[in-house]
Amino acid sequence: MVMELINANPVVHERKERHTRQAPESTDESAVELIDQLEIFEHIRDIKDPEHPYSLEELNVVTEDSVEISNELSHVRVTFTPTVEHCSMATLIGLCLRVKLMRSLPPHYKVDIRVAPGSHATEAALNKQLNDKERVAAALENSNLLDTVEECLSPTLG
Repeated sequence: MVMELINANPVVHERKERHTRQAPESTDESAVELIDQLEIFEHIRDIKDPEHPYSLEELNVVTEDSVEISNELSHVRVTFTPTVEHCSMATLIGLCLRVKLMRSLPPHYKVDIRVAPGSHATEAALNKQLNDKERVAAALENSNLLDTVEECLSPTLG
């Protein structure tokens, strides 16, 4: 049985140049290094789309501008844009974003994952689901779903 693709012909965008970080000049080891928008984007740009052999960056699902951060509030918000408004993979994409950031950021950071306004047919329900701790925990207890998340997060040779 052949699985029908939700978006058989996605628009693929060129990857942006990677930025290398300069080591902080401060020798004060107690200094807190602030996290910025670019650092968050670098963590999520290579997440693989669950349906296509492209990254979320290549499909323009996430961009550097889709990341908001407040170091003062220890809060990160990523607003992603599914490739089609009826994308059934949007929940999985949001879960991948959340897991990647949970693993990459200090534990005191609050992560908020949202779909862009007007970009998905069930936007409100999707946003609620992606930010409900109990639902996220239950999803990650499902070994098949966790395997799919791990596959999307695995490094690529790009």
